[in-house]
Amino acid sequence: MTSLTGIAERGLLLNATLAFGKLVAGVLGNSYALIADAVESMADLFGSVVVWGGLRISGREADERFPFGYGKAETVATVIVGLLLIAAAVGIGIEAVREIVTPHHAPAPFTLIVLVLVVVVKETWSRRVFEQARAAGNALVAADAWHHRSDALTSAAAFIGISVALIGGPGWEAADDVAALVASFVILANGWLIARPAVLELMDRSPEHPLLEQVDAAARSVGDVRATEKLRVRKMGSALFVEIHVQSDPAMSLHDAHIVSGKVKTAVRQAVPRVVDVLVHMEPFEE
Repeated sequence: MTSLTGIAERGLLLNATLAFGKLVAGVLGNSYALIADAVESMADLFGSVVVWGGLRISGREADERFPFGYGKAETVATVIVGLLLIAAAVGIGIEAVREIVTPHHAPAPFTLIVLVLVVVVKETWSRRVFEQARAAGNALVAADAWHHRSDALTSAAAFIGISVALIGGPGWEAADDVAALVASFVILANGWLIARPAVLELMDRSPEHPLLEQVDAAARSVGDVRATEKLRVRKMGSALFVEIHVQSDPAMSLHDAHIVSGKVKTAVRQAVPRVVDVLVHMEPFEE
C-alpha cells in the first residue's frame, strides 16, 4: 500500500504543476481548449487528493467498528473521482459551446509546444500507474491512471484544434473550442466508465466468473473435498472475502472436518493472493 500512496502523491504533484502551467499558457495564448484542459487537470488534482486519501484510509487494519477492514474507502473514492470527471466534462462542454458562438482571436502558436509536453508526460505517467494498478488489482489506482490518460487525450484534442485554427487562419478560430467540446465528451465517457463499476462494487456485485472459477477450483483441489456449492465473494477495495460451502465425507469427525476447512482456506489464499479471509461451511456429501 505504501508504494500505491507514493504513486498517488507523485501524481498529485504532477497534476498541480501541469494544471498551473496549462492555465497560464491558455490565458496568455488565448486558447480555451488549453484552459479547458487546465480545468480538467484541476479536477485531476482534486481527484488525486481523493485517491491519496482513499488509499491511506483503506490501508488501516480491521477493528471492532470495521471488522472487514476499510477497503470500501477505495471504492467510495473511485466513485468520487468518476463524478468529478463527469462534472468537469459538463462544465467544459457548456463553456466550449459558449465560446464557439462567440467571436474571438486565434490561439498563440506557442501553446502547441506546451500541449506536446503535456501529452508525452501524462501518457508516460498513466502507463506507469496502470502497471501499478494491474499488479495490485486496485480499481482506485486504475481510476487515477484513467485520470492521467484522459488528461493526455484532452491535450491531444486541444493540439489538433489549435493546429486547425492556426493553419486555417481567419474563420477557423472556433476549431480550438470544438476541440474542447470533443474533449468534454472524452472526459464524460471516462467518468462514466470509472464511476459505474465502483457503484456496482458498493452494491456488492459478485466478481467476474474467471475469479469465481479460480476460487472454486482451488477449493476442489483439496483431497477430502467431494463437492462445493454456494460460493460468494465480496470485494473490499483490493481485498477479497470468500464464503463457500464444502461437502465432505458424512462420517468424518468434527476435528477432521475442521482440518479440511483449514486446507481449503490455505488452497484458496494461495491460488488467489488477494483473498484475505475464507469462511468455509462444512456439509455432509450426498449423492
